[in-house]
Amino acid sequence: MSKKRLFVALAGNIGCGKTTAAKLISQHFGFELFDEPVVDNRFLADYYRDMGRWSFTLQLEFLIKRAKHHELIRTVTKSCVQDRTLLEDPEIFAKYLHGLGHMQDSELDLYLEYFARLNRDLAQPDKVICFECHDVETLLARIRTRGRAMEAGIPADFLRGLAGYYTTFPQVCRGKYGLDTLNIDVSTTDIRHAQGKERFLAQVDSFLNA
Repeated sequence: MSKKRLFVALAGNIGCGKTTAAKLISQHFGFELFDEPVVDNRFLADYYRDMGRWSFTLQLEFLIKRAKHHELIRTVTKSCVQDRTLLEDPEIFAKYLHGLGHMQDSELDLYLEYFARLNRDLAQPDKVICFECHDVETLLARIRTRGRAMEAGIPADFLRGLAGYYTTFPQVCRGKYGLDTLNIDVSTTDIRHAQGKERFLAQVDSFLNA
């Protein structure tokens, strides 16, 4: 395990296992854990009921919460792991929701202006672990298993659309933001079970020391 202080962030579609992975990394390597700000989100339930009304508001809420995480991470002396990256919001969710007609052109432009202003003063991750899961039925099964009531109605087509953006996200991280990335296919690997957990932690250990 690297002795250098690291900021590691996890990226991936809804239901791919980021939260479980973040907890494993925190426990195994002793990293400070920064959970995705879902439980205390003021607009998430409204968003799932009416995406056209609440998409812009929700994206601003996530932007502010994740920016606060980045500011806190800068003050922590130990290594940190973040459940979902800040960059997924502008590069995936905001653009996807705009493409679906849930955000107006002016709303997307305003959101990206806010992001650019906040992001220029934030410390970026040293490493990004990108989860791939091309089997939407696997994602839906995992979403049902974790049992968040507000996610119960997420349609398969919505996840398929997100998956398209996630296919190119590692390239965006490397090419646009200069971030070191690791791609892990979790379609057939369940990190909640012993064999999958062991394989995952071995991959992460090699990546952190690269």
